[in-house]
Amino acid sequence: MKTLLILAALSIQFTHFASAQTAPKAKTANGEVEGVLEPSGIRAFKGIPFAQPPVGELRWKEPQPVKNWQGVRKTDKFGPRAMQRAVFGDMGFRSDGMSEDCLYLNVWTPAKSAKEKLPVLVYFYGGGFIAGDGSEGRYDGESMAGKGMVALTVNYRLGVFGFLAHPELTKESPNHSSGNYAYLDMAAALRWVKQNISAFGGDPNRVTIAGESAGSIAVSGLMASPLSKGLIAGAIGESGSLLGGLPPVPLAKGEETGNGFAKFVGANSLAEMRAMPADQLLEATGKSGAPRFSATVDGYFFPKPPMEIFTAGEQAHVPLLAGWNSEEMNARAVLGQEKPTPENYANAVKKLYQDRADEVLKLYPGSTEEEILQSATALAGDRFLAYSTWKWADLQSKTGGGKPVYRYYYSRPRPAMTPEMGNAAPGLAGGVVKSTDANAVKIPPARGAVHSAEIEYAMGNLSKNKVYAWTPDDHKVSAIMQDYFANFVKTGNPNGAGLPKWPAINNGNSVQFMQIDVNTRLETETNRARYLFLDPFYTKQ
Repeated sequence: MKTLLILAALSIQFTHFASAQTAPKAKTANGEVEGVLEPSGIRAFKGIPFAQPPVGELRWKEPQPVKNWQGVRKTDKFGPRAMQRAVFGDMGFRSDGMSEDCLYLNVWTPAKSAKEKLPVLVYFYGGGFIAGDGSEGRYDGESMAGKGMVALTVNYRLGVFGFLAHPELTKESPNHSSGNYAYLDMAAALRWVKQNISAFGGDPNRVTIAGESAGSIAVSGLMASPLSKGLIAGAIGESGSLLGGLPPVPLAKGEETGNGFAKFVGANSLAEMRAMPADQLLEATGKSGAPRFSATVDGYFFPKPPMEIFTAGEQAHVPLLAGWNSEEMNARAVLGQEKPTPENYANAVKKLYQDRADEVLKLYPGSTEEEILQSATALAGDRFLAYSTWKWADLQSKTGGGKPVYRYYYSRPRPAMTPEMGNAAPGLAGGVVKSTDANAVKIPPARGAVHSAEIEYAMGNLSKNKVYAWTPDDHKVSAIMQDYFANFVKTGNPNGAGLPKWPAINNGNSVQFMQIDVNTRLETETNRARYLFLDPFYTKQ
């Protein structure tokens, strides 16, 4: 009898253990999915389709609804990444190869049932709209899910596949638009979240969208678009907005670029371009003379230029948390290969601003080598993406329906690289590119936090980047930044216990922002005159 009781007890324990290890499932509108249970207890669903594969006749069409499936669909690995060339050295993909068939998203949830109504974070990757993927470790949602939310990353079409405008495309479109397929993919993903996220324990009415670089620009675009109405409750932007960064061009100009590309690849019609292999189109985009594709003011996703939308207060009235890094761009972007002398710096500024160079030199002074390097770094970063992020926060604080805006300035430099990285140099997106070329351009050491350096810190993913020898101070900065972001996703306010108090921007001239570093602290803006000087160069476009 005693033996039977022991066996029964062991059986009960085994049954409980087995059930605890059972792969999690969720019922979406299109069918049931089965993910994986991570050792942390987070449930991960990777590679869920949110639109039909945009291939064949669906290439360069608005994303189409997913077709239903029977049975249980395995979602235990990332889907393919979008078609892209290897242009950045800091992208570590975990995707299932590369394909036009790329419209998949990934969900990480701590919820044990569909009744929990947790806040939701939807993150869009960066990469200049020509590269990137939701499988990259730095965007991984497991750590954020551990903070009590449902976290997602979303794939979208890139380059020629995401932004080709063409008269034939405009004509065939039910919305009489073309050129914004990447943005339409994101909007489709948000509609999927609205319809399905409750199955993963998320609240469809508490969705915060976030992104870095191109992803941040995309967040500002989604805020501007009427297609996002009712789909977002908050926004986070890291380094960039459409208000100065990669703004959409008039549809006619986009169509002109598309016609030029068709001739470039020897195609006489849209049908011929659709018949071309994806690899052939992708290869063409890397050839000399190939055009750079832009989003378009298509009258559908963008009814008018985003600057006009934000100025008129017609964008989404939601809380916004936005900021940029202390070295968004290297001083070389201003100085070129010239030494940082006062004469060389003044000449470089004159080339950029001609008869207004003296104004620039007062705002970005350069009388010593150190001052020149500081000013050239600041000017390069402002021209690249800092101004556009400033403009976004500034306008949202004035026309965003009274919703709070929180601004940050991230200045924590990355630590030294791990020994195994060997001879490496900063990559275009702030990562690293190994080089053995003795004649390669020598890039000065980073003076601050380079473009994209904050992502792993904000998302709690330092451990997923093996390039750098992270220190206790780095983990301290990450804990603070991640807590700010997590609090904002949950409440629309980054403040919380144990964190320096972060006030929202008031609608006035005195702006306070949070400087995020080892000594995270509140600062008062002193460089507003720089952005006001730059303003006309962007608002007149």
